[in-house]
Formats: sequence, structure tokens, C-alpha cells
Amino acid sequence: MSERVLITGGAGFIGSHLADELLAHGYAVSALDNLSPQVHGPAAQRPPYLDDRVELHVGDVRDPAAVRAAVTGAERIVHLAAAVGVGQSMYRIREYTDVNNLGTAVLLEALAARRVKKLVVASSMSVYGEGRYRARDGSLYDYAQRSAEALGGGSWEPTRGGEPLEAVATPEHKQPAASSVYALSKHDQERLCLLAGKAYGFPSVALRFFNTYGPRQAPSNPYTGVLALFAARLLNDRPPTVFEDGNQKRDFVSVHDVARACRLALECDDADGEVVNVGSGQASTVHDVARRLARLLGKPEISPEVTGKHRTGDIRHCFADITRARQLLGYSPSVNLDAGLRELAAWLRGQRPVDLSEQAREELDSRGLMS
Repeated sequence: MSERVLITGGAGFIGSHLADELLAHGYAVSALDNLSPQVHGPAAQRPPYLDDRVELHVGDVRDPAAVRAAVTGAERIVHLAAAVGVGQSMYRIREYTDVNNLGTAVLLEALAARRVKKLVVASSMSVYGEGRYRARDGSLYDYAQRSAEALGGGSWEPTRGGEPLEAVATPEHKQPAASSVYALSKHDQERLCLLAGKAYGFPSVALRFFNTYGPRQAPSNPYTGVLALFAARLLNDRPPTVFEDGNQKRDFVSVHDVARACRLALECDDADGEVVNVGSGQASTVHDVARRLARLLGKPEISPEVTGKHRTGDIRHCFADITRARQLLGYSPSVNLDAGLRELAAWLRGQRPVDLSEQAREELDSRGLMS
């Protein structure tokens, strides 16, 4: 009989791709998902892209009865269920803390009463705050900060003693420095899972996902990944909105690589008790990626709108050092950005997203969270 893996948040973007990955490798798969209207639309129905072989439990991860029912029969668990989005987390503080922290606590109490072979929890690159930087003399800095005065004057790059710093790949041993409620809640999730796993004797692994993109990411959700937001604008013949000057660097990783990393973490014991970056290991500027996506969607004439504004909770540069993932998981990215963007664009051509990005910006601006 095949081992059963439960994916919390399993009807979502990453969860559905992980289900495909696990089914292809002979696992039985079940999912717990509340089918949030912000992600799945007002109908809140089982998404058509979720494989029919996935046993779907519709319920909230904060509901002990729903969680106990979902974990029954599962031998391994991937915990993806979370409220996501840096900006929204800064004014829906209670909701994000409730879903992410309490939801994880409810799951862990269920697992304390019923041991599993492995728990993998999805964390986020956002826990780092700013990434790692290097000064001209070669010194490394893990606490680069940008003052409100500098940001207000349009000085976007972190400095040290007035000297510019160079962004370098961020390793897992950089100390977290969360700059948003979302980031703080993701750090809490990973620490809770690793702590409980050690206390109750089930192996746990925390995977810090970088900027994940690909088909099925809800383009009508204004608090999802940046590429989905760009797509919603472009498909409505509007320019992608780019904050600051657009030269901030991120690590864009295909959802297929993220799904494979999750499976490897379920199967490999070397990463037990560890946190592991999951990224492409490559840095790209937000402005460049927006232009590339516009070309692939057949809209090269639409240039990104560079706002020159800063959102509270945003950081300048962060991209992954994936050495540990290679060593402990045997992971290496298989989808480069060109191929991944082509796949995303092909899928997006069949979508008709509602562009709610201006509404989301107004929410931030009205609360003083944009300058």
C-alpha cells in the first residue's frame, strides 16, 4: 500500500503542484484546505487543476476536529496552509497571526497525539528581512538597514558608514530579521514545527521558499506573488507596478522545483531538524522580470510603472544560497527563468484575471504603510 501524504493548503498553488509530484512518485495524497475566496474565488469550489486522486478535506487548519480528521491515516505531512502576503499582513495582523501561528499549533497538537514519519513546513525567504551584503573590504553584513530618511529621499540601496554594500547570496545561518507580520509568523511556524518535532520524536524540516512562480498562481489575488500581480496588470492592458526603482533583486524559483524540494525533504533524512533554502540560486531584478513577462504575453509596448514609492515591510535584495539544499536534499533547480516564464505566459493566456492591485495599494496608502 502506498504511503499517504497530507498537504495542508493542498488545493492551492504550491499544494496542487506538490500533489502532482507525489502522485507521480507513487504516494497517496490527501489535502486539507479551506478554499479561501481570496485564492479560489467566491464559489470556493474544488479547483479543476487539483488531481481527482487527491482526497480533499474542506476545513480550516485552526479547527481541531477538521485537522484530526485530515491527519488520520497520513504518514507524512507537508504544512503549506498559511495566510500569505507581506503588505496585507501589516494591517490584518490578527488574521495572519491567527491562521499562521494558531493553525500551526493546532496541527502540532494533533501530531503530538499521533506521530508521523516526517513533517515538512513551508517557511519563507521573508524571515531574513534584508539579505546578506558585502562591503568593499570583503566584510559581510547580515543586518543592513535602510533608514526612513533615506527611503523618503529615494536612496534605496543599503549602506554602511556611507559606503555602498553589494548584495550576495543569503545562507540559512544568516540570522532572521523579520520586517513584516507575515515574515514573523513564518519564522514562528518553522520554529514551532522544529521544536515540536524534537520534543515528540517526529522528524521535521523547514523549507524557506524564495519567490515561487508558475501556473495556477491566482492572478486575481492582489496579495500573491509578484509575477502573478504583474500578469493581472498586463492582461488588463495596464503597466506592471514596480516599487522603489525596480532594481531590487529577488530569487525567482519555479513551482516545479519547489514541489520537488518538498518531496525530497519528505524522503531524505539528512535535513531532519534543519532549515533549508529553496530557490534558483540566481538573482534577477524586479524591473527586468516585469519587462520579460510583458514580451512573452505579447505586450512589449507596456513598460513597467516605476512608482518611486516604498512599502512598509519590503526589503531591497534577497536571493538564495542553495548549497545546503544541494548537500542535504540532493536538490538542484531544473527550470531556468526563461523556461519558467514561457510556461507561465502560456498558462496565463487562458486566464481572465480581475486586476485588484490599485485597491490593494489604496489599502496600504490609507494606513500610512506606503511612502
